[in-house]
Amino acid sequence: MPGPAGGDAGGAHPLSQFVLKVHGRCDLKCDHCYVYEHADQSWKTKPRAMSRDVARAAARRIAEHAARWELPRVRVVVHGGEPLLLGAAGLDELITTIREPIEEVTRLSLTMQTNGVRFGPETADVLKRHGVRVGVSLDGDREANDRHRRFANGAGSFDQVRTALALLRTPAYRELYAGLLCTIDVRNSPDRVYEALLAERPPAVDFLLPHATWDDPPLRPDGDPTPYASWLSVIHRRWLADGRPMRIRLFDGLHSTASGGPSGSEQLGADTVDMVVIETSGAYEQADSVKTAYDGAPATGLSVLTHPVDDVSRLRPIAVRQTGITGLGAVCRTCPVVQQCAGGLYAHRYRTGHGFDNPSVYCADLRVLIDRTNEESRMHADAAAEHTGPADVIAQIASGFGDEATITWLAEQQQSVTRALVAATIDQFGETAGWRALTDLEIGHAEAVRQVLAHPYVRAWAVGMLRTGDPAGLPYLGGLAAAAAVHANVPMETDVRIDRGVVALPTVGTLYWPDAVTAGARIAVDHGKLRLTGPDHEVLTVDLSQQESSAHWQPARHVARDGWSVRIEDADPARDCHGWTPAGRLDEPAAARWRDSLTEAWRLIDTELPAYAPALRTGLKVIMPLEQDPAGKQRASTAMDAFGSFSAAPAGPADLAVLLVHEFQHAKLGALCDLYDLHDPDSQASITVGWKTESRPVEAALQGVYAHAAVADVWRLRAGRDPRAPELYAMYHRWTVDAIAALRATGALTPLGTSFVDGMAATLDSWESGAFKETAAFKETAGP
Repeated sequence: MPGPAGGDAGGAHPLSQFVLKVHGRCDLKCDHCYVYEHADQSWKTKPRAMSRDVARAAARRIAEHAARWELPRVRVVVHGGEPLLLGAAGLDELITTIREPIEEVTRLSLTMQTNGVRFGPETADVLKRHGVRVGVSLDGDREANDRHRRFANGAGSFDQVRTALALLRTPAYRELYAGLLCTIDVRNSPDRVYEALLAERPPAVDFLLPHATWDDPPLRPDGDPTPYASWLSVIHRRWLADGRPMRIRLFDGLHSTASGGPSGSEQLGADTVDMVVIETSGAYEQADSVKTAYDGAPATGLSVLTHPVDDVSRLRPIAVRQTGITGLGAVCRTCPVVQQCAGGLYAHRYRTGHGFDNPSVYCADLRVLIDRTNEESRMHADAAAEHTGPADVIAQIASGFGDEATITWLAEQQQSVTRALVAATIDQFGETAGWRALTDLEIGHAEAVRQVLAHPYVRAWAVGMLRTGDPAGLPYLGGLAAAAAVHANVPMETDVRIDRGVVALPTVGTLYWPDAVTAGARIAVDHGKLRLTGPDHEVLTVDLSQQESSAHWQPARHVARDGWSVRIEDADPARDCHGWTPAGRLDEPAAARWRDSLTEAWRLIDTELPAYAPALRTGLKVIMPLEQDPAGKQRASTAMDAFGSFSAAPAGPADLAVLLVHEFQHAKLGALCDLYDLHDPDSQASITVGWKTESRPVEAALQGVYAHAAVADVWRLRAGRDPRAPELYAMYHRWTVDAIAALRATGALTPLGTSFVDGMAATLDSWESGAFKETAAFKETAGP
């Protein structure tokens, strides 16, 4: 039945986020509170606290909905008012009531938002037992926070909140710390607010624009038409300069939407908003922010006591928020930044007589903020890259080579992609103990975390997680955290997974359990030792000062020579992304053979192919051994999602040198294509190439041309030292020249792609004045 929310919008759809108002009153009297101080005053008629019967009914409705739609996870936010007014025992009882029916059908992610003034060890123990993450409201330094967040007697809450945050930062409760919620007041100093929040070492910060509508617009001091954009821009620049020391959801969302990604926030972006509030009475309501519009605005007329969640999802105001940009008004849909703004927060669009079919009351601020953050992000990236631009990068890579500065820059961009993919994995699956340990370590030990996240297979792991949707791989983050703790030389303990007897600590080494089991485990790093507690509480201990291999520990193997240095990776479970079967743990003779072959292959590259050496020395970080082909054929590859790695079956030095050059061409071009469109991705064009019997799409042909041109160069440079050189050079050269012509003819290349192909062609043309100019007649007759 349609209720005050405005009638049915059609079919039901899944909702995965539920805000439970477990207590309807608050122990603070904040004058900017949307629950008690804004237009909707329905709190006065609702029960003070959610009863056990209502909680049981809410959990049953959520569980039924999750089962009906086969939801892989449900998020429940324990909210108020102030949820801590229930007391520790009351919270324990209510959360137990909520968890049991939901966890029978799906994974449950629990968080709580609190003002923090009643947070203490007894409450923390309850929340820890139930796995509830805690967000705390703090508006900045004492002056900023106590401007609004005060008790009824006028006293500020700053000291009590900081006491709560100090408790959350202790090792016993750090896993509970979700982050800070800061409501903006442009009268506060943005620098001091940023510094105060940073000092609390939060994993994340949410900056919220104060709730306002066209009927009740926000404070705008004289002299600045967009004060909120100006205020946030100060913090954005500080945050970029500091290396993004914490996640700021608003800025992360702006950076993501700038490249077409999700925003992860209600405040902007076209993400669907699949959330409903359940009040203390059991009534379903729209998002709390709508309370700022008018009295009764969030009401739906439905209740968990009488209606399933599907009925709520059919209501027009709920359903319209699933439609993204198409659900916006005409003014917003035609705006050039609509993909990033998407109309701003729904509640901020309200105007009497027009409802919510308006731009945000913060429209001008959002437009300026988007333009500024986009430009500031570009400027920051340019400065970090020493003003490297697309043309410079294209020219360097198109030449076939790439100097150290260019490859370093590409590697840094790849690491940014990796971090974004890891963050997307956390957004999809929820935070884990390993992720929290990593974010804790990054405060004060950022370089140790950076070193671990630069491991090539971290991105491959994240891509695999997002592709399969299987949470079984999440404990991989624990191995990364343990490795970072070893690099930082700080104590840490977290969850890991023994995978068929193996626990990998990428960049540090590998633990081998006595049995090839797969099971959850706990790892601790402390005073130069690793302690792995596995099934039946059996403990495996490793002294990291002992660098020798043992049955249960394999330190990372490094091969180094004259500026070259790589790790041999034979254990990381995420390494299986190359299309061939990885080899297992190498014994010492096998590892020695790899060291010898690599060392000689590098010597050959330095002496015979020196132009390729800078890129390989700079970009190649990991060698992953493959199982030998039964027929003895060569096996080697790079992986699009593992820049900096190279896999191969054992090969002699001369062949290995060619394979390294050939495969790293694919890695360089793959990294370039992550950043720039070289061809129209919608093009259906395909071309015939000499090295394949079937025709190839444009991107595959580009990859093949680039890699085969390098092989042609290898044989050109081996003239006089190998009798096969003239014939092989002629074959590879013809293949690449013909494929370049075919690529140009497709019309699918972008301007950057045309520049790239022109650069390749110029390199090939330059060879014709060199070693094989006199063999033109031979080349005309040589065929593939």
